Amino acid sequence: MASFTERMASAFILWLAVCLSGSWAVDRGNFKTCDQSAFCKRQRALKPTESPYRALLETMELTNTRLTLQLINDNNKVRLLLELYRLQGNITRVKINELKPLKPRYEVPDVLIREPPTEPLSLLSQDENGVVLSLGADSQRVIVSARPFRLDIMEGREVLMSLNSRGLLAFEHLRIRKDTFSYKVTSTVASVWDNIKRVFSSQAEPEAENKEEADQTNQAEVAKEEGEKVDDGMWEETFKSHSDSKPNGPSAVSLDFSLPGVEHVYGIPEHADTLRLKTTDNGDPYRLYNLDVFQYELYNPMALYGAVPVMLAHNAQRTTGIFWLNAAETWVDISSNTAGKTVFGKMLDYVQGSSETPQTDVRWISESGIIDVFIMLGPTAKDVFSQYASLTGTQSFPPLSSLAYHQCRWNYNDQEDVKAVDMGFDEHDIPYDFIWLDIEHTDGKRYFTWDPHKFATPKEMLQGLMDKKRKMVAIVDPHIKVDSSYKIHNEIRSRGYYIKNKDGGDYEGWCWPGSAGYPDFTRADMRSWWASMFAYDQYEGSMENLYTWNDMNEPSVFNGPEVTMHKDATHGDWEHRDVHNLYGFYVQMATAEGQIQRSGGVERPFVLTRAFFAGSQRYGAVWTGDNAAEWDHLKISIPMCLSLGLVGISFCGADVGGFFKTPSSELLVRWYQTGAYQPFFRAHAHLDTPRREPWLFGPENTALIREAVRQRYTLLPYWYLQFYHTHRTGEPVMRPLWVEYPQDPATFALDDEFLIGRDLLVHPVTEEGARGVTAYLPGKNEVWFDVNTFQKHNGAQNLYIPVTMNSIPVFQRGGSIIPRKLRVRRSSTCMEHDPYTLYVALNPQRTAEGELYIDDGHTFNYEKKEFVHRRLSFVSNILSSVDLAPDAQFTTPSWIERVVILGASKPSNVTLKTADGQESQLEFDFDSSMSVLTLRKPGMNAGADWTVTLK
Repeated sequence: MASFTERMASAFILWLAVCLSGSWAVDRGNFKTCDQSAFCKRQRALKPTESPYRALLETMELTNTRLTLQLINDNNKVRLLLELYRLQGNITRVKINELKPLKPRYEVPDVLIREPPTEPLSLLSQDENGVVLSLGADSQRVIVSARPFRLDIMEGREVLMSLNSRGLLAFEHLRIRKDTFSYKVTSTVASVWDNIKRVFSSQAEPEAENKEEADQTNQAEVAKEEGEKVDDGMWEETFKSHSDSKPNGPSAVSLDFSLPGVEHVYGIPEHADTLRLKTTDNGDPYRLYNLDVFQYELYNPMALYGAVPVMLAHNAQRTTGIFWLNAAETWVDISSNTAGKTVFGKMLDYVQGSSETPQTDVRWISESGIIDVFIMLGPTAKDVFSQYASLTGTQSFPPLSSLAYHQCRWNYNDQEDVKAVDMGFDEHDIPYDFIWLDIEHTDGKRYFTWDPHKFATPKEMLQGLMDKKRKMVAIVDPHIKVDSSYKIHNEIRSRGYYIKNKDGGDYEGWCWPGSAGYPDFTRADMRSWWASMFAYDQYEGSMENLYTWNDMNEPSVFNGPEVTMHKDATHGDWEHRDVHNLYGFYVQMATAEGQIQRSGGVERPFVLTRAFFAGSQRYGAVWTGDNAAEWDHLKISIPMCLSLGLVGISFCGADVGGFFKTPSSELLVRWYQTGAYQPFFRAHAHLDTPRREPWLFGPENTALIREAVRQRYTLLPYWYLQFYHTHRTGEPVMRPLWVEYPQDPATFALDDEFLIGRDLLVHPVTEEGARGVTAYLPGKNEVWFDVNTFQKHNGAQNLYIPVTMNSIPVFQRGGSIIPRKLRVRRSSTCMEHDPYTLYVALNPQRTAEGELYIDDGHTFNYEKKEFVHRRLSFVSNILSSVDLAPDAQFTTPSWIERVVILGASKPSNVTLKTADGQESQLEFDFDSSMSVLTLRKPGMNAGADWTVTLK
């Protein structure tokens, strides 16, 4: 029985959380604007001008792998070190740091999968104005201009990107605080000592003259620094009742990038905004600072739970990318010379022969660290995906079951509740794979434990799910209840693994358990220990079908500034301000490693995280956080997940139905229909909302939800293939249309429809009371087939589609072959050996191609070449299956039970030829009204060679 004190603490925490949520609406006053963030306000006050920085060409050193060059700020004489690298795969890396900092500045570790391999740089020309370096292929080169410093990347005569062209490079050097007593004493002693040395300098040898000049230069630097204005917030900053001591003083860095010819930029999630990023001239910049934001507002640049500092720029000729590797609070300003122009204004420019080239300018501002930027030069979007993947890795290959449907709420009450919900899915013939437990399943919010009364026999519960080939996810948050009777807390404290406060004690804040400590996941030994806690003999009650959810890992601190940790907390030698956006990345890393270790390295993990950073794709899935049961939140889930996919995180979804508030039955159905076609498919709801299992809204709505979920299960072979591809290439699973149609401007800003891979186009219904939607079908000379009616439509058109409540507008691209499994069972694992149906959609040239990928669905054995990977093609009236991995070894009992060919002609006969040379005639049906040919029960093994010939 929980003590009275414990119950009261829990009640207070719940009250505090509701207060922070502003009665289920974000209180913007809890979160800073740029004007309230001292470094952002300071840097944004700098306007485009001639840069004070110049390159000291005489300091240039060029080796086979890099160029180094000193920069000097003529205002304060502080020197910086520029490093320039040409990396494999058409990437240029630019690093700028202080030449001689007072102490090391933070450089982000662990995000890059390796030290990026370099390629030779060669000097093309040099004079007093600058240097020109070759980047190798396609006459690409870098021009480094000396006065003022500027860097241009060119291809032929075209400027691809310019750095510091607007003079906004800023680098706040570390310095000693000058308004302290100790500084004044030190300065006085130093001044006296300089005078004493000067008395004897007349007897110095001639070579000492250079030394004297250097001393005078140093004095000039000091004098210049003495004259620098000390702004509010440079050495201490207050927000609401919270103070940030800033012991290292101002340390912000900033750099501008100009993108000639570009009007569309994307990325830098996480923001609840449109896919195409907006200009920020008349408001705040986009903010990247991981925060726990209750029921966030839409269509603004406020920070949310995760931060990926990657931006893509696209026009009809080229796609490029910028990866700003900095984990501190970051703001991104975007401006454009065409922003605000109407279509008429642009036409007027054209008629009048205006020669103004469209240009987007981007400025990155970070609170600390160094400038470390990777410029990905494409030239195609898929090249950029590959380039970014070569730096930070690809999406982890998830267990197949995790691509199926997940049922969650805060909270399923006890084991009986879990059992009843599980039975409810069977009774209503709705498949699901995972049921989830939120924080109430624990013993008093002590993670890695179970409530001894409500979940007294967790293994019995898990075994019941396993008997049905189902699984469970339980939450494990990174705030640890401060309680001397709690094993996890005692171990972390005794090992010294907690983050420290500015005074050196263990940092404590308020979260769900009450007073909580926060493990320092930036430490490799802490992560290793955390991983060991997932072992079956450590995590009591756990089994192999229990997986993990990391929430609140921004980290969330209810009584902290902006509901997060104080920036002057410490992680060893570093302040929290330096590492903040990495915290959730490290939590998920350690948790995923724990799941892998518990199986002896055999089983793939599944870990969901709320906070993330560049590289988080390597460790699992993310979701869009605490959304609301509102139509606009349904709509925004599409651009939010599209933005994440563009920067490597493909395994994304939103809480189906909305976390806060109560959806109407229409909204709930439409959300299931949308979520069924997004990568991570989970329903979730707040503690205070009415129950909303799929069968609680009447038989008609139950049937609609059942159909949406079943559509997801039939397409699991295609989803799994797409995740295999993203794991290999970095290409997003859910992708904007412009990725596949890069020269079609009509696709550049579309974010109410999307592609899954190349071959499925989805335009969900996201308007209340909709009677129709207008979908853009791309591709001149292409065709698209409605997957429900098989009706054929031409590409490059806006198609109006009448809809009813059971409509999910989905189209298959002509020229593609998509495998499905039509025998839907209670879970994906139950369907493992079921047969496939191939949907062959012919293009106008009457050809099609696709792939089929099969492995065991849950282990790492695919890395040992234990899989089936087939190329399916239809050419010259012959459908064939060819092995794409002849060195792979895997057998499957699954077979092909049906082939549906869309856009076909009626054959006189159909012949199957198998690998052993045997031929047989196949039965077929032909629907002449829709030109659909169906081959029934051809029966060939899904992993074998075969051909089907139409005559």
